[in-house]
Amino acid sequence: MTTNARLSREKLKHRLVARAKELGFDLCRVTRSDAIPLVPKRLAQWIEADFYGDMDWMPETQERRSAPQNLWPEARSVIMLAMSYGPDGDALANLATSEIGNISVYARHRDYHDLIKGRLKLLGSFLAAHGIDELKVFVDTAPVMEKPLAQAAGLGWQGKHTNLVSRELGSWFFLGAIFTTADLEPDGPEIDHCGSCRACLDACPTQAFPNAYQLDARRCISYLTIEHKGHIEAEFRQNIGNRIYGCDDCLTACPWNKFAVTANEAKLQARADLIAPRLDELLALDDAAFRNFFSGNPVKRIGITRFTRNVLIAVGNSGDASFAPQVMSKLRDESPLIRAMAVWALARLLEPQAFSDLAEAHRGAETDADVLGEWSNGAHGQETGLSQ
Repeated sequence: MTTNARLSREKLKHRLVARAKELGFDLCRVTRSDAIPLVPKRLAQWIEADFYGDMDWMPETQERRSAPQNLWPEARSVIMLAMSYGPDGDALANLATSEIGNISVYARHRDYHDLIKGRLKLLGSFLAAHGIDELKVFVDTAPVMEKPLAQAAGLGWQGKHTNLVSRELGSWFFLGAIFTTADLEPDGPEIDHCGSCRACLDACPTQAFPNAYQLDARRCISYLTIEHKGHIEAEFRQNIGNRIYGCDDCLTACPWNKFAVTANEAKLQARADLIAPRLDELLALDDAAFRNFFSGNPVKRIGITRFTRNVLIAVGNSGDASFAPQVMSKLRDESPLIRAMAVWALARLLEPQAFSDLAEAHRGAETDADVLGEWSNGAHGQETGLSQ
């Protein structure tokens, strides 16, 4: 490469970083498309262990996900970008108040897919204006291993909780990626700074980390409340508490958050009605009201059925019997997912005789085996004092 070509490449890189900051990104780094050679083996091991739960798209896209070249053979460089969404205060403050539902910090804003993808397209237009028009933008929805690529680009490192940690942003930031055929000046990788700390592992309410740097999604509250489409196993329900969408416990525990950048209101501003929403108001939402309330928000993607399932678990964990009439109204819901969690919640909210009378009135008309099982488990749990 000639000196002029090198200077030209460095100048473009400088302008790229500057433009990314103008668009609201906190960090912008570049890596090579072949910079994550260890990922295929690690991904295969994770899938072989069945840690992906019912996220079937993981094994289905395994080959394409393993390396950027498998997704787009012509790609030479990967631009990785980070946008902070750091909370203004204690991300776990809601957990102490049983009548409200806790929504993960990242989902208290507008949908990050829309927010970041729009900015990435603008950055793509900037690159096109500089002669780089062969590119693809990605935000979480394509089979791209964003976190290993981000570490290779120097944005941060994958901590023991498997999320990316940054010395500048802590654990609170979104990632976006741009693949391009251009040969851009790469940055160096970031090294692991976790040391002997295991705060994130110890913070997990459901022990979802069989080992450091290894996540069993099947036990993760974020997975259970967002990705999991079926019934949530009884062993996890009590520890879910009032977390109705996602979980921030492992992120919050990270000591590197002392350097985290609070989200700039010009970029990301939490909706006031999503910071501490009341469970009774959430339980009252029908499908139309749910879609309207969560319009433009990531919560909308899980749909009213899974959302109500989550809210009913939080209501059951509240121990507040005043919720019982609302919960009873869900016993005739068309979804067995909702009926089952309504039964579970009532077993925790009602006195034994009241629950027994309710079971007598409803069990005869129930045809779903899982719901019937909740009626039986609820009655047994109340008799033994072990209702879970």
